[in-house]
Amino acid sequence: MGLASFSEERFPLGVAFGASGGPERHIEVVRLATGFETRNQRHRHAFRRYDAGSGVKSLADLGAVLAFFEARRGKLVGFRFRDPFDHRSGPYGAPVTPFDQIIGTGDGATRSFALTKTYGSGAEAYVRPIAKPVPGTVKPGLAGAALEAGFTLEAATGRITFATAPTAGAAVTAGFEFDVPVRFDLDQLVLNVRAFEAGEIPSIPLVEIRP
Repeated sequence: MGLASFSEERFPLGVAFGASGGPERHIEVVRLATGFETRNQRHRHAFRRYDAGSGVKSLADLGAVLAFFEARRGKLVGFRFRDPFDHRSGPYGAPVTPFDQIIGTGDGATRSFALTKTYGSGAEAYVRPIAKPVPGTVKPGLAGAALEAGFTLEAATGRITFATAPTAGAAVTAGFEFDVPVRFDLDQLVLNVRAFEAGEIPSIPLVEIRP
């Protein structure tokens, strides 16, 4: 029996909140003979990298990570990870509201909309796809009104589908919490109880994937 390439299970939350890391962008920079530069981004979207080792605070944490690593077969199976710095649709620390993010505009026919999070504003804004919303936290809004019913959420893909297509011109908004799809970025999980007791933290690298 084969394994799925992605598990909807979340990395141990207590360890995740102590992790370090963030977005990584690969930009090719070429300096011309004139002294000017040309810059080109290799990927449209950033890939996030984390080191969960800094979140390990106890031997119980080590045991939880070990069990999780084995269940995912190391690098083989991806999983959800709670970014301690960026896991909500609104500003850091702010509560989720149905109006945090504009995710589309009604046309009278389209019923399904993908969750996104926008960073910045105007022409320079970056729109990030959100593929792993946390079930139970998604709050849709339509034309400035919060919705309590009349929609379904695909938590594994990050899409909201309305029972009735929003009318033309109606702003489709949403607030939510979300996880980052990642995998382990190492083949061997090196743990040493004596080193841990002496204050040495193991390295547990994770890298964002496209599930």
